[in-house]
Amino acid sequence: MEGPAIKIRSIDAFDIRGKTVIFRPDINSPIDPGTRKIVNTNRLGKTVPTLAKLLEGGARVAMIAHQGDTLDYQNLIPMAEHAEILGKLMGRKIGYIDDVCGPAAQAAVRSLKDGECVLLGNLRYLAEEISGFEKEVKLKPQEMLETWLVRSLAPLADLYVNDAFAAAHRNAPSMVAFQEILPSAGGLQLVEEYTALKSVMDSPRRPCVFVLGGAKISDAFSMMRKVLQDGAADAILTAGVTGLVMHIARGRDLGAATAKFLKDKALDEFIPEAKDLLARWSDKFVLPVDLAYEADGQRAEVDVAAIGAEAAGTAGGPGPGAAAGKFDKVLFPDVGGKTIALFRERIAAASSVFVNGPAGMYEDARWEKGTREIWNAIADAPGYTVVGGGDTISAAARFTDLEKYGYVCTGGGAMVRFLAGKKLPLIQAMEKAYDKKEMI
Repeated sequence: MEGPAIKIRSIDAFDIRGKTVIFRPDINSPIDPGTRKIVNTNRLGKTVPTLAKLLEGGARVAMIAHQGDTLDYQNLIPMAEHAEILGKLMGRKIGYIDDVCGPAAQAAVRSLKDGECVLLGNLRYLAEEISGFEKEVKLKPQEMLETWLVRSLAPLADLYVNDAFAAAHRNAPSMVAFQEILPSAGGLQLVEEYTALKSVMDSPRRPCVFVLGGAKISDAFSMMRKVLQDGAADAILTAGVTGLVMHIARGRDLGAATAKFLKDKALDEFIPEAKDLLARWSDKFVLPVDLAYEADGQRAEVDVAAIGAEAAGTAGGPGPGAAAGKFDKVLFPDVGGKTIALFRERIAAASSVFVNGPAGMYEDARWEKGTREIWNAIADAPGYTVVGGGDTISAAARFTDLEKYGYVCTGGGAMVRFLAGKKLPLIQAMEKAYDKKEMI
């Protein structure tokens, strides 16, 4: 699918042979808490095409990347294994030094020969690269030129290449400062990912269907208003907790157990927003028509219309009418077969499909049917399909072949922010560098 024009310069715009390149990918990987070893190499694999292009082009590559953070300290480890895995994936040696930008790291960069690469130490060892620093200090990119990372490495480099869309929402020196003083290019993954999401927003093939589910409904609600206001979405199919909240906002009483579940997790706060969305764009939403629940330890299904009467709800939840009989104490961890058939029909008729969030609690075999069947419908859809978000990709990989989707977006937080209409610091920095013609 040919995407929209973007203001990010390609690596092909530069003569890289013999040039020192600061390469910033996102290879932050899941770590086994017991062994402290990498358990998923997806992001490392996606880095290979750009790194191979740089090295085969004769560049001298100083790779800077992060692993973990103060918010997930258990994953804050050295990156020797990352270099080892990259070397195996590429069939060539990738050097490593456990120094971020100090004298040893600088010496390693200076000693690089054409076609060689060294991965420097974990960026999160620097105070200026941790999330707490970003939150508390709030530096502008120009001010970041005084950080130790930029002062130490920028003078050694001829070009900066960023391939880290997954971290595009981070306002850190490694992400937005080098563009201020170095010619800058987007890596292959960054360009593909940004183009795919921009296509969904700016020029989707019609009809364009969004499939939104999952338990983290803040993501869905961040996106829905924007894509509806901009006319990007022709229909939004809601599943998971998002579907339950939309039903309650429409006035459906799903019982005391569901109401308590939402209140305990502070998800009932989204009901007023759901009411407003339905008031403005009711015809755009496709809600589940039946739901699955547990009966005597087994999966059972019930039509939504049979669960409880529709009543005029308040801003904080449904009306006072009790749900019908036994459903008052029932939770609904998956959609039912009629909903699956309805969603399949809408997905098959779409020219473009974006999906974020599973249809139910797919980790439990009793409740995997909705996610499995809907994901297979998306994988087999004739239209252009984009899958985004960490848990979404995990579910897609579990039930389908990821190669069958048009694009698999690695950036969870960055993707949600972009589709919600928020500006991403990395994209702003790359576009600013694009406009600096004198740097080419």
